Amino acid sequence: MDLTSIDNGLTGKGLLFVISSVSGGGKTTVIRGLMEELGDLRISVSHTTREPRPGEVEGRDYLFIEEDPFETMVEDGLFLEWAEVYGQYYGTLNTTIDSITAEGLDVLLDIDVQGAIQVKERRKDAILIFIVTPGEDVQERRLRDRGTESDDEVSMRLGAARRELAFINEYHYSVLNDEIEDAVDTVCSIIRAERCRNRN
Repeated sequence: MDLTSIDNGLTGKGLLFVISSVSGGGKTTVIRGLMEELGDLRISVSHTTREPRPGEVEGRDYLFIEEDPFETMVEDGLFLEWAEVYGQYYGTLNTTIDSITAEGLDVLLDIDVQGAIQVKERRKDAILIFIVTPGEDVQERRLRDRGTESDDEVSMRLGAARRELAFINEYHYSVLNDEIEDAVDTVCSIIRAERCRNRN
């Protein structure tokens, strides 16, 4: 058997994982746990036109950019995916993903449903994972506990979540985030299994 023909994240080109969730789904916490468990996983840093939130760091959390240059990059076809979310633009450059996977490293893309569907259409090798909350009541409580959204914003995000859940079957995996440790373990298992899968 020619082991060089196996692309499992250990040899050849790295894998692209996409993780999405509704607002308040705990995606950020799950990803933080993944990075602690899987030190060889890289996170893609997206561009955004929104203002930095307290504690966010340029180049670590996002690459913050003005609206005009973002739109120029869209026109030039530089983004693997991009979307307008709550009035702000978010996008991932093709070169960002390609430079990481070309080194044989697996990359994690933290994006919303709009972006994930674009990636699925353009990158057939992408592996899509959706983090699901136990219910809307739990999602609402998590949003309110964050203390970063007004009542109107919470209502808007809950409405958006109902629309986003209609696309869950577009994802390869759905992971329930009831207990954070269990959700992290499940996603880690998915990543490890995909690394071992034969790709012909």
